[in-house]
Amino acid sequence: MAIPDTVPIIGAGWDDVLFVVFAGVLLGAALLVVTMRDIIRCGLAMIVSFGALAGLYVLLGAPLIAAAQVLIYIGAISVLILFAIMLTQTKAAPVRLVFQSQAVPAAVLAVVLALVVALAAVGTDWGAVPERLATATEALAGLVFRDYILPFEVVGVLLLAAVVGAVFLARREEGAEG
Repeated sequence: MAIPDTVPIIGAGWDDVLFVVFAGVLLGAALLVVTMRDIIRCGLAMIVSFGALAGLYVLLGAPLIAAAQVLIYIGAISVLILFAIMLTQTKAAPVRLVFQSQAVPAAVLAVVLALVVALAAVGTDWGAVPERLATATEALAGLVFRDYILPFEVVGVLLLAAVVGAVFLARREEGAEG
């Protein structure tokens, strides 16, 4: 049995439904990152947020960018942040968070930013975006993996050295004051 082009219950296309699901998960996880007190759970919510963003990249027809999102942000940066959190002793945020005293200016700035994003979304010609993205992705992949492979590998080695250095600096010496 073939899968229909639209979702039978609501009549919308599968790509529209997936977009709404990924966008909802992204926004929900992003809100959890900035509102939860347990920093480990905040890091895990950040990983979920990055995964939903990768799903949106796939829907846009940019699988290379989605793969880079998964490898770099989920695989490297998020894991590095979680290791740094776990190597420190304090896991919970203070009772009174610093940004809670700046809630009103942050809310005003969030509304202004939402208006700017809405104006940009309305003013964009969305019909031509997937073709441009696919072409740009192929060109980027050709540049990174053919012409600039040595700098790409050097950056990888530098990131590895940074991870090893962070683990070394975060490690507590036995008998050291803390």
